[in-house]
Amino acid sequence: MTTTTTVRVTGLRKRYGSREVLTGLDLTFGVGVTGLLGPNGAGKSTLIRCLATTLAPDGGSIDALGLDPASRTQRTELRRRLGYLPQTPGFYPHFTVFDLVDYVAVLKELTNRRERHREVRRVLDEMGLADRAKTRVRKLSGGMRQRLALAQALLGDPELVILDEPTVGLDPDQRMRFRTLVSRLGEDRTVLLSTHQTEDVAALCERVVVLGAGRAAFTGTPARLAATAADRVWLTDERPVGGRYWRTADGRYRVLGDRPAGGVPTEPSVEDGYLLHLGETGAVAA
Repeated sequence: MTTTTTVRVTGLRKRYGSREVLTGLDLTFGVGVTGLLGPNGAGKSTLIRCLATTLAPDGGSIDALGLDPASRTQRTELRRRLGYLPQTPGFYPHFTVFDLVDYVAVLKELTNRRERHREVRRVLDEMGLADRAKTRVRKLSGGMRQRLALAQALLGDPELVILDEPTVGLDPDQRMRFRTLVSRLGEDRTVLLSTHQTEDVAALCERVVVLGAGRAAFTGTPARLAATAADRVWLTDERPVGGRYWRTADGRYRVLGDRPAGGVPTEPSVEDGYLLHLGETGAVAA
């Protein structure tokens, strides 16, 4: 895991009315894939939007790729060098797939028509949409629209890639292709992946940040996060009384927390560490 810092967040604060969503957040990100986990309301999307320059923080600072988004000139330069997939991307339903990505490419100042169209075809092919180039956006399935949103985020070969819930609507084969793509991107650039899918974090990320109540409740590797649940995950044949548990496919119960009656320890996962960490720190959504 690299130690090169490409993005630094210092004392970041953001308030909506009387509610402070980010409470003096300090974080650094480097080349590679970092996963951002947290319950609804923990501040993930707010942090993502601040990093993507679509939302101004109320306090603190951001240094991304050596640029300060608080400066109008530097913010414009940063936007040229980042790719952003928002949680709910907007579409023009009457555009064709090609025309929509081409329009975004123009907004990203890819002015040479021949080179721009080559880049549009590249990202469409990357996301398996080359055969849909002439299809109207309104006729695409939800999964295809998500891949289209990913395609526009990759225009211009960005140095900083920010993805907010990118695997929503993707089927297992599409998710595997996404993992291949993101792992390749993370070899030489900074990728920030905000998700509720702990399996994506375990499969892709060198580093994970858990946000809770506007602060970093955990930072480290996925293996370290899983290890925080050591001796806190159990299997038992007896139905537990209260607590966090579920019935597994083999009929036993998987329990998170204190040892239940008849419980035997089992290997913890990233999800186990995440759930237990949030529960013990009280970092849950309001």
